[in-house]
Amino acid sequence: MLHRLRVAAAALLMTFAASVVARAALPTFWQVSTEAEFLKGEVENLSIDSYGRLTLGPATTPLYESNAPFLWTLLAAPDGNIYAGSGNEGQVFRITPDGKSSVFFDSAELEVHALAAAPGGGLYVATSPDGKIYKLDAAGKATTFFDPPDRYIWSLAIDRSGNVFAATGDKGVIYKIAPDGKGAPFYQTKATNAVSLAFDGRGRLLAGTESPGRVFQIDPSGKPFVLLDSNYNEIHQLRVDANGVIYAAAVRGRAEAPAQSSQPDQPADTSTQTPIASVSTEITAIAIVDSTAVSGTSSGAPAPTTPRTPGAGAIYRISSDGTSDIVWESHDDSPYDIAFEPGGSLLVATGNKGKIYRLSGDPYQPTLVTRANAEQVTTLGLARDGRVVFATSNPGKVFRLSADRADRGTYTSDVRDATTVAAWGALKWQAAVPSGTKVEIETRSGNTRTPDETWSDWSAPYTASEGSAITSPRARFLQWRAVFTGARNEAPLLTSVTAAYLPRNLRPRVTSITIHPPGTVFQRPFPTDPEIAGFEGDTPDRRATAQAQGNPNNTAANIGRRGYEKGLLTFVWHAEDDNKDELSYEVQYRREGETSWKVLKRGLTDPILVWDTTSVPNGRYILRVVASDAPSNSPSTALTGLMESTAFEIDNAPPIITVTSVRRDGNRTIIDFDVRDEQSAVQKADYSLDGNRWQTIYPKDGIADSRFEQYELVLEGDTARGVIVRATDALNNVSSASAEMPTPPAPSGRR
Repeated sequence: MLHRLRVAAAALLMTFAASVVARAALPTFWQVSTEAEFLKGEVENLSIDSYGRLTLGPATTPLYESNAPFLWTLLAAPDGNIYAGSGNEGQVFRITPDGKSSVFFDSAELEVHALAAAPGGGLYVATSPDGKIYKLDAAGKATTFFDPPDRYIWSLAIDRSGNVFAATGDKGVIYKIAPDGKGAPFYQTKATNAVSLAFDGRGRLLAGTESPGRVFQIDPSGKPFVLLDSNYNEIHQLRVDANGVIYAAAVRGRAEAPAQSSQPDQPADTSTQTPIASVSTEITAIAIVDSTAVSGTSSGAPAPTTPRTPGAGAIYRISSDGTSDIVWESHDDSPYDIAFEPGGSLLVATGNKGKIYRLSGDPYQPTLVTRANAEQVTTLGLARDGRVVFATSNPGKVFRLSADRADRGTYTSDVRDATTVAAWGALKWQAAVPSGTKVEIETRSGNTRTPDETWSDWSAPYTASEGSAITSPRARFLQWRAVFTGARNEAPLLTSVTAAYLPRNLRPRVTSITIHPPGTVFQRPFPTDPEIAGFEGDTPDRRATAQAQGNPNNTAANIGRRGYEKGLLTFVWHAEDDNKDELSYEVQYRREGETSWKVLKRGLTDPILVWDTTSVPNGRYILRVVASDAPSNSPSTALTGLMESTAFEIDNAPPIITVTSVRRDGNRTIIDFDVRDEQSAVQKADYSLDGNRWQTIYPKDGIADSRFEQYELVLEGDTARGVIVRATDALNNVSSASAEMPTPPAPSGRR
């Protein structure tokens, strides 16, 4: 990872009417009009402000393109030279005011993470791993200035007396080195890495750390005070403005495991977790990975009562009275550096899409100033002429940000997925185009998610901003680009682009049918929004409430509390439609063995049906649900999908009980009876003596599982009692019968 590291209606109707392929009746509109929507696209020499306005931005001029994948740090020298520290070759490049470049210093280490001005026009160069600080004279001759035992040196800062302070890892030690090169630990942060250093207006050292992400203020005696205990994992950069206000760039993620080195002979380095912006010897690519950083855990500091989830990064502002607030936060872009502009605006360098934002106004509002042709903008600086220069990684380049507006710029939208091959409608846009300027919008389409050589060529520019028919071929994916051309001090302003399309109509699907047990019914839920007395119409608010409470596509039943009603059978099904069309249903049935379907119910809008099964003969039946998207399509284009249920029994006749014999055997009475059901299996049998509680009887074979079962009831004792037997079939039909008990024998010795 790096260490400093958005048609007129007639035209639409004409276009859609030309389609002969079956399609959904209602078009979909892809609109790009907000800052967040515009930021999804690619920009070149364009700016996007917080109001969602796209216009020409400052021109960026390449100053130097290195062979190194990473440029970590920049230093603009008083003589106009610009120095850049690189990785993975550990070199320092010098770019002269006339644009010439050369290798100024080549270290034995692989990374140069920090540069600082040394007396006499020289440089201090901090390297990693096996961290060292070199001192270079104006000609580039190097001597080892300080060689601590720490592996990484992330940042350098020099006080008014010429003392050099070095932030190191992986033990979070800050060193103080005298001008003669003698140094010692100044403060142990107890963090994994001390990452960034600066001085406040009173000359006190400021330090930003990683794991946890904190900002320390350290007085000359080494006494620390925590100014900020952030929710982020790392304080990536610290900057102090002319008024003494401190700005801290905080980032969330950790570095991913090192990728395979481009230099195979170098071993993998996995001895420590490094800051997000740091690299080990093997990193050849940079990517942010999500993690949740909880600050304060290492020192036992209490967690906040309502912890907030951090985004990818944020800019904190710490005022002179010690109060802090977040002035900018992003869920997509990680801030790597901050620079100050005249008038109080901030420039924020970010990754992993190479964006530079300007924060201005009160409160700060972000504007995308430019986007570099690189993954990360790692560091910002001011050249001698006051112009902003910046370095990038992946690839490693140096650019100058012009104060003048670019004459030409391009915006390329993200790719729209219509989910199916679509008929394109009209493209329209809103723009302010001063005289002499222009905005040209083009489209292309294809059937691969990423545009490649199989996509169509860019169309000719469309001319009617109020609605031009899209000429790109029918396909699943669509993309548009806008080319801006300025004139003198004028520039066009684009505020929205809308593309209409009609996806191919897809067949609805019935994905499941549930048959509830016989007699199971559900009460209709009581409406949250009761009907208005005397009013039979509808209002937008009530429609919105109903839509929020239910499923707008009518694909799942909204059922309430369970109940029981004999003879009723409840079916519930689930249907899906990829076009999000409104669906209606027809339910059909047939008796098992028959081939023709009979309509049970048409025009259902809810996926539930309760069938009064007493209206048909007993038997085995199959149900079929037919889902239609006709409510959202014309009759000629509507499609249906269907599904058959499993076979189920309808049986409304009770089982028949036949008492076959009642006999006595000594002191016992034995009652034999059969239970037969014409349609469904016998589920259970029980008996009652003299109307007392029911007791279960098991069939002779031990299990009730067929339509004919035989039972034997044995009663002990010789007292005549009334016996009632009861049988229930699998569909809850019940019948009962009484058994006449034989007269018990007279007691012995009596007549």
